Amino acid sequence: MKRKVELQQEQQMACTRQVQSWLLKVEVIETPVKEILEKGGQEVQQKCLGGCCPKNWRSGYKVGKEVKEKLKVVDELTNAGNFDVVAEMLPRGLGDERPMEETVGLDSTFGMVWRWINNEQVKVIGIYGMGGVGKTTLLKKINNKFLQTCPGFDLMIWVVVSKQSNVEKIQEAICEQLKLPNDVWKNKGEDEKATEIFRVLTRKKFVLLLDDVWKRLDLLKLGVPAPDVQNMSKIVFTTRSEDLCGHMEADKKIKMECLAREEALALFRKKVDNGTLNSHPDIPKLAEIIAKECKGLPLALITVGRAMASRNEPCEWERAIAKLRKDPAKFLGMDDDVFHVLKFSYDRLDDDVIKCCFIYCCIFPEDYDISNDDLIDHWIGEGILDEFDDIHEARNQGLEIIGSLKRLCLLENAKSKEHVKMHDVIRDMAFLIGCRCSGRKNKFLVLESAGLIEAHGVTTWKEAETISLWGSGIGDILEKPFCPNLLTFFVRHAALRTFPTGFFQFMPVLRVLDLSSNFHLIELPVGIDNLIMLQYLNLSKMQIRELPVGLKNLTKMRYLLLNATYKMEIIPRQVISSLSLLRMFSISGRDSSSDNLLETNVLSGSRKALLEELGCLEHMNDISITVFDTLSVQKIQSSHKIQKCISYLCLERCEGLTSLSLSSSTLRRMKHLERLDMYYCQFEYLEIYSEQDGRRDTVFDTFLNLEFIGDGCFHNLCYVYIAYCDKLLDLAWLLYAPSVQLLDVAHCEKMEEIVCEP
Repeated sequence: MKRKVELQQEQQMACTRQVQSWLLKVEVIETPVKEILEKGGQEVQQKCLGGCCPKNWRSGYKVGKEVKEKLKVVDELTNAGNFDVVAEMLPRGLGDERPMEETVGLDSTFGMVWRWINNEQVKVIGIYGMGGVGKTTLLKKINNKFLQTCPGFDLMIWVVVSKQSNVEKIQEAICEQLKLPNDVWKNKGEDEKATEIFRVLTRKKFVLLLDDVWKRLDLLKLGVPAPDVQNMSKIVFTTRSEDLCGHMEADKKIKMECLAREEALALFRKKVDNGTLNSHPDIPKLAEIIAKECKGLPLALITVGRAMASRNEPCEWERAIAKLRKDPAKFLGMDDDVFHVLKFSYDRLDDDVIKCCFIYCCIFPEDYDISNDDLIDHWIGEGILDEFDDIHEARNQGLEIIGSLKRLCLLENAKSKEHVKMHDVIRDMAFLIGCRCSGRKNKFLVLESAGLIEAHGVTTWKEAETISLWGSGIGDILEKPFCPNLLTFFVRHAALRTFPTGFFQFMPVLRVLDLSSNFHLIELPVGIDNLIMLQYLNLSKMQIRELPVGLKNLTKMRYLLLNATYKMEIIPRQVISSLSLLRMFSISGRDSSSDNLLETNVLSGSRKALLEELGCLEHMNDISITVFDTLSVQKIQSSHKIQKCISYLCLERCEGLTSLSLSSSTLRRMKHLERLDMYYCQFEYLEIYSEQDGRRDTVFDTFLNLEFIGDGCFHNLCYVYIAYCDKLLDLAWLLYAPSVQLLDVAHCEKMEEIVCEP
């Protein structure tokens, strides 16, 4: 019986009261039985003549009588010892303590979550953040806090959901913690299991902790009753997706951020240990540098910290820093323990288009704030968003993808909502995925200094599909590279003044060339007009004065950007019209990232000829343009094609333009216009009028009901910039721009009100 009980106790069960009582009675009888056996043995030894002549007959008789009495008790206990059940489930406590180390930097987030847990109005809490940021650790801390305080809850259930989990596995985990008997649980279907779980939980005030949720869980399908004001239960879950917090109907969603610098250093030092840190006076400073490379990601800090434990020589730390910067995947533990975990988020992306968009972000430098518009234009130019014939639809898809990547914590908010950035460790992972998928170590090269270019050497460029050179540390490149596989080439914000002759000679398949923001380049590189496969060319924010006639040879060109080319004097006739596949053309006249009005130096005057060429292009879909004269404005007003394509219009000076009138039908066609700028214009008002059957009908006054104008509105106009328009009296026409988000008006001397009172 004891062996049976011990086996059951090993399975976390407790002996029943009946069995406990029986064992106690056995123990009570066991001692006198042993004594009788000992006495009996002695009596046998004292007998003679085979027992026929006992020496002490009376003594033997007494022992026999005791034996008879005890045998009766033993028989009764033996007969009563046939138990069907010897043990039962242990009474359940609130839950199980989760093993965890002392945490660093979680106190503020934990305090926030705990306050919401104690708020009666909050039933479901979602904690989201990038992989490795400490969500599971935080959930363990919450679990153990419940065990310490137990604020009136009957039970707590912990379930690791994970990416591969299904309803049955989650139900099994819940049932195991509810200690349901096997006969209630085994060989039952999902619905029956859900019914049994529901039967137990509806009578309890419970807290359900779900770790690592990847898709919406139907709680009722699991058998979990929804928390409400009656049961006062709570559900707390962790996920990498902000979207999933909505799908799980979280009352509160809390984002876990990476650690601040001091907290990150404290966690890193904790994993290295003081013995190593104090082994050499240079190591503490080197430790700060390495911790900084991890950008506050706890998983990376822990992994790298453990790897650096017992490294007592400064040279080892210096080599580690170099390796983390150059090839972090080769750093001990980074690939298996960090990138492997982060890659689950990448694997969850819905389709290959989103995956390509994500990988593309790694060609921007570390800590770089990427403009949403710039990023989407490059996705379009690369052909990643090629499923749409309409660029405006492609842009909308691009915005959706950026939102998805942000909500999955693969991209982060930057300095403004118009910019995003990529965490350095996520960026390193993206590099690794991109290179492994292609089988080329140097598929992506992102270099930010002349030293890095020299260290790599242009000979390594022959493997690259994408090369990205950034920053003022990039000077003139003296060698001519051999790049048979190069598809994308960036040189941005650099200090170079020229390219060597023949630089582009051996780039036969180059499709995307971005030379924007090279303020010292005053002419285009020789040979650029031989890049016959080129589809995307960005020459924005350069000092070039003219486009070469040879650009007409680039007949595959689809996207040409010339924004903020303030010294551009000549665009030769027939160059633009020769680019028959051109879909997007941009020559807007102001840097949208600058607060100051930038002067232009357009000697060629009218843009009328350029507009005529653009209007003749069959595939033209998107135009951003600055115009300087009345003829150009009139061309826009008369061309239905241009009106349908224009997304950004800047009117600058436009001498002779004393009034500006737009018909309702014109506004209807200009449905893609998102930004309108006016600088140094001399007209007093912008007039909107109704047009029926091609004739002018009614001028809309300031307070006309918007329903009267119907579709003839600036429906998509979001940004309006107006400056130095000295005669402009008001902006009453903005009543017909219901989507305006930003209005910037400066130095308009006669304007006293935006919209006058009636």
